[in-house]
Amino acid sequence: MNELANQLRSYIDETFLFGVDTDYASDDSFMENGIIDSTGVLELIAYLESTFGFKVQDEDLVPENLDSVDNLVQFINRKRAASPVA
Repeated sequence: MNELANQLRSYIDETFLFGVDTDYASDDSFMENGIIDSTGVLELIAYLESTFGFKVQDEDLVPENLDSVDNLVQFINRKRAASPVA
């Protein structure tokens, strides 16, 4: 697992699973497995925006972007690639 995936998994574990050792695969759906609920998605978005410095647009709010560690890694990498270099 790469560094970004580890960072996201740590955030998910601490924020939504309260540090309880829960075994889930990086492609497991957060919603289907009860890891994150609809309110938690809002918290996740706030984390992504503050940590990675991009805005999550309305059109980004789909499971393909936000519903697993793997999806989040791909989403963040796409957003980073689309950002202009300062």
